[in-house]
Amino acid sequence: MEKILKPLLFLSAVLFVLTAFVVYEAAYRLSNTSVELSAQDAANKAISYINNLSGGAGASLIDVTEESGLYKIHLSVGQNQYNSFISKDGKLLFTKGIYMEGSSTNNALNTSIEVPKSDRPDVKIFVMSYCPYGLQAERMMLPVYDLLKDKIDIGIYFVDYAMHGKKELDENLQQYCIQSEDPSKYFDYLSCFVQSGNSSSCLTEAGINLENLASCISATDATYNVTGQYNNQSTWLNGNYPVFDVQKDLNEQYGVQGSPTIVINGKTVSISSRTPENFKQAVCSAFNSSPKECSQTLFNAAPAAGFN
Repeated sequence: MEKILKPLLFLSAVLFVLTAFVVYEAAYRLSNTSVELSAQDAANKAISYINNLSGGAGASLIDVTEESGLYKIHLSVGQNQYNSFISKDGKLLFTKGIYMEGSSTNNALNTSIEVPKSDRPDVKIFVMSYCPYGLQAERMMLPVYDLLKDKIDIGIYFVDYAMHGKKELDENLQQYCIQSEDPSKYFDYLSCFVQSGNSSSCLTEAGINLENLASCISATDATYNVTGQYNNQSTWLNGNYPVFDVQKDLNEQYGVQGSPTIVINGKTVSISSRTPENFKQAVCSAFNSSPKECSQTLFNAAPAAGFN
């Protein structure tokens, strides 16, 4: 019986794949004259569809990229993350893709992605200050900062739009200005904020000069018109998300699309399991000659998303 079942199961799998391909090809031809959506619009449509279909499952977008003629959507539902695909006209959603030519080079982590090497690696982490997965990435990063802070240049930067309202714009401005005005105290502040989310108490705990901070926030807000653009919804990204232009040039330079985005020596990398040890390995791979600190093993479990 087993000898009969195996060929039948294999044939069924082949027929399923062929049928799926034919359906996609036919749908593509029929929709070939359809209007192509932007990556962000298509991703938003997919997230909305998933939430409506499931009665509000709490799906949220992490990032979206283009891959093999489709948009690849990295999304979260609860504590879990998934990759899905959507056609560029926003009509066909694929909850799973099968790579027929080996693993996708965009699969998370790819510390196997070759990162340019340098004597002093430059590490940039782009986040939204209230993004659960941005906070997770920051907590992943902090032990590596403590270990390698004298050997690398590392900083937190901000995605050029916000998904968590005015409070996120305000916190982005605040953290940007702490780094500008009181850089030696920024990581003390951040270590507190990612745990409690209590900005006021963390400012006090880190000993931030509030007068200088307020002056910087006011000047930066005026320069980049952050509050003005928030109050004018016609300026929002796709009409849904207020923009944050303070580091827009860096977002464009590195192709940042979501939170978190990790850039090491100018190369975007993806960490599959966001553990301090995995992140340390990614950073250490970027040294011309790894320092002795890289031989130290860090905690190898991913922190929870959100505040902890």
